[in-house]
Amino acid sequence: MNRLTRRAALASSVALLAGLTACGGGGDDPSLLSVTQIDPNLSILVEAVEAAGLQSALTAAGPSTLLAPTNAAFASLLAELGVDKATLLANKPLLTAVLTYHVIGGRVTAADVPLGSPIEPVGGGFFKAEASGSTLVFTDGRNRRSTVLEADRHASNGVVHVVDKVLLPANRDIVATAVAAGTASPPEFTILVEAVQAAGLVSALQADGPFTVFAPTDAAFAALLTELGVTKAALLANTTLLTQVLTYHVVPSLVLKAQVPVGSAITTLQGGTFTVDSSLKITDARGRQAGIVATDVLTSNGVIHVIDRVILP
Repeated sequence: MNRLTRRAALASSVALLAGLTACGGGGDDPSLLSVTQIDPNLSILVEAVEAAGLQSALTAAGPSTLLAPTNAAFASLLAELGVDKATLLANKPLLTAVLTYHVIGGRVTAADVPLGSPIEPVGGGFFKAEASGSTLVFTDGRNRRSTVLEADRHASNGVVHVVDKVLLPANRDIVATAVAAGTASPPEFTILVEAVQAAGLVSALQADGPFTVFAPTDAAFAALLTELGVTKAALLANTTLLTQVLTYHVVPSLVLKAQVPVGSAITTLQGGTFTVDSSLKITDARGRQAGIVATDVLTSNGVIHVIDRVILP
């Protein structure tokens, strides 16, 4: 390295240090805000933080953990929402809700992220994390997945994990999620939705909760009708039986797949219990078995696990 090169490198280092100091860094590390400001790949995040007026939150003592979406992640979000950047930045309530959904209280390094358990950000709601090989993947409240591109950028007041997709808080409760699945092709929960409506349980399942719902598919209900030797109309008309059966599928707490107490009795909203084995087979109160065929469908007030047979108290 010649003298001019060394001089240029030294000047660059001094300028960077001055920038960190100006941005509020403390100790040996810059602040969370500074970590984002010095990375050109996070410039839209910086604009969003400024537009929402959240700079002080990222320079506060904390500690906090920031999931930082890249510029490419924000570009993808704009396309997904069908808006331009100016429109997004002007919507302060939405922007605040989205950004605070990316902040976790406490310094949570990649090694300390609780895999499979609900993670509650400071903005409310929850999401979950899983490991894909050596990579962390977050699933947000709308069941969209975001991968950690770079973990553990340390700051004086926390830690930053750079992610490839903007996380969004849930916009559907359990009932709305089931209704949306019922309109999919092929439909999945049309009979379940009809049953919930017939039993007058819609408002109960729209409450804050949280709830865990083991949701039988249309095929599961069709098999139940054959088993009981009744028509769908007759089942839906028997609201007493219907209420008992449906509330037996609801657990009054948030239980993600990784938290299911294998082999232990699980108490339902109906008051009865069932068990789940290590292969995710449910044994109901009548000794009948149902398979859990899909897990961890996140909603605003709980989680849905899809089952292939209606369980009975």
